[in-house]
Amino acid sequence: MTKSPLKLGIAAVAGLYFLWCAYDPSQWHLLDGVNLLIHEAGHVVFRPFGEFMMIAGGSLFQIIVPALFVGYFIFQQQFFSAALVLFWVGESVINVSVYAADSVAMQLPLLGGPDTIHDWNYLLSRLNLLAHTAQIAGAIRLFGTLLIILAICACVRFASRVEGDRSESF
Repeated sequence: MTKSPLKLGIAAVAGLYFLWCAYDPSQWHLLDGVNLLIHEAGHVVFRPFGEFMMIAGGSLFQIIVPALFVGYFIFQQQFFSAALVLFWVGESVINVSVYAADSVAMQLPLLGGPDTIHDWNYLLSRLNLLAHTAQIAGAIRLFGTLLIILAICACVRFASRVEGDRSESF
């Protein structure tokens, strides 16, 4: 097998960028605006399933949408592309962890202003888990970081494949 230097370069740049996102999740990152739009759409999509799911739907949809793109690329057997989009899934999960971590302090600016329901305060309060905010947010952040590390490994692996070779499975 021959390695694709371009794909390896893309994997390296993406890996460094998304590791920085994992290291410093409170900073605004390139995909955060897209994540926010998808998050807000998730509230509408999940509205028919009741109040709890409508509120949870923002964070869920924010993760589901990029995961669907990963699935699409896997279905198309475009594994390097799937691995690249997996970075977005990991970053989106980390973005959700920032929102979850804010569930007690409620300092993040929300689109609807100060009278808007803070999704994660509502969710963790309803589940009687508000006291475990730090652990829950930490677990979500860890999961997102692991997805980013998996994306790096997958990008390197699939950058090493011969172009057009689909004989290997994901």
